[in-house]
Amino acid sequence: MNLDCLGWSDFFAHSFEPYRKEGFTVGRVAIEHRNTYILYSEQGELSAEVTGKLRYQAAETKDFPAVGDWVVIRVRDSEGRATIHKILPRKSKFSRQTAGAKTEEQIVATNVDTVFLVSGLDRDFNARRIERYLILAWESGANPVIVLNKADLCDSVEQRLTEVEAVALGVPIVVLSAATHQGLDGLKPYLQPKQTVALLGSSGVGKSTITNQIKGATVQAVQPVRQGDNRGRHTTTHRELILLPTGGLIIDTPGMREIQIWAGDEGLQETFADIETLTQQCRFRNCQHSNEPDCAVQQALEEGRLDYSRFLSYQKLQKELNYLARKQDQSANLAEKERWKKIHKAMRNHNKR
Repeated sequence: MNLDCLGWSDFFAHSFEPYRKEGFTVGRVAIEHRNTYILYSEQGELSAEVTGKLRYQAAETKDFPAVGDWVVIRVRDSEGRATIHKILPRKSKFSRQTAGAKTEEQIVATNVDTVFLVSGLDRDFNARRIERYLILAWESGANPVIVLNKADLCDSVEQRLTEVEAVALGVPIVVLSAATHQGLDGLKPYLQPKQTVALLGSSGVGKSTITNQIKGATVQAVQPVRQGDNRGRHTTTHRELILLPTGGLIIDTPGMREIQIWAGDEGLQETFADIETLTQQCRFRNCQHSNEPDCAVQQALEEGRLDYSRFLSYQKLQKELNYLARKQDQSANLAEKERWKKIHKAMRNHNKR
């Protein structure tokens, strides 16, 4: 495999240069299992595992390789296997908070150029969910594109499109029906050679069908959604980097039942740029947009220039991010304490020798 075809660029080459001089090679993570990885490399497809040192130094799951990562490796040609020594700096990183009560980052995909945020136009359509995905996408460093699938099952496509345009300011929107091969040409500009696209969305929105249509072959299993609520079952069970005939790459991901945000203010500001602009026009810098005089947000609501449900969504997500920031600070302090405990233990063991 040619590294350029896998998305290699000067950004990664610069970081890899010191390791190249030491005789290391590189691979890109295609599939991530619990303790092993499948890599694409110039030596072909390799099975790999991390070194004991990398495993020991990893404080959290985010410190392990993720799908899309470029990793520094030593190849054991006779076995067709490799050892992962280092993860090269990530150009972009799509993360969410781990599902459940634990405050920990879960990396969904890395080194992605474009994120296809896939939403179904059936009964599972939800504009508020699209806002949440947009926050994650803007925070990742990749460019979001909203893909509205299942146009063949919707009698009000124009109305849905208007709703999405109102919450996704300036974001490209592609309307299609993967099942009937309609509108797929709208995705082609983003599937160019060396470009990596990640598909993200809930279960049942048609990500696997889109992947199969783009690939031109059945590489992902497809299941029908439930008839009662149009919710889908998890068809894709793991993240996978797939090579495309166009020379591009696509990362298909399992559907997310929980979209717990792991992001900072930047994603919120990009997603709600209209409200952020209004807040700058308020008389008071710390305006809460409730009863303060000369509040530009309240004035826009009264005049109908700002949708009230969108403003409520903004406030809810803002509170969620503030709460998450406090939890992250606590988690970071605990992780730092754990790191120093490891260091002191290693020093004690060394001194006993």
